[in-house]
Amino acid sequence: MKKKYIIFMIMAILISFTLTGCIPGDGTYTSERPAGFLWGVWHGWIAPISLIVGLFKDNISIYETVNTGWWYDFGFYIAVISGFGGASLSRKKKKEKKE
Repeated sequence: MKKKYIIFMIMAILISFTLTGCIPGDGTYTSERPAGFLWGVWHGWIAPISLIVGLFKDNISIYETVNTGWWYDFGFYIAVISGFGGASLSRKKKKEKKE
């Protein structure tokens, strides 16, 4: 059981680092082609990885500044809230002891 968990974690880390090719702030977005709603969702999902990479590279950020405005923000915040808030829904609640 423990071996499967370790393999799963290694695969998850490798996949997440592979999929960070579209990280915000890398200069791929222009005013003619800004980041939209779906890119906002993606950037929200990879926000923790963007934060770590941004510590080592100056041009990388968590949030793409060249975006479509409200729709990008909406997608970004939906992903951030569902990613970080969703973890609290999966936690097991402690059973109350009967006296």
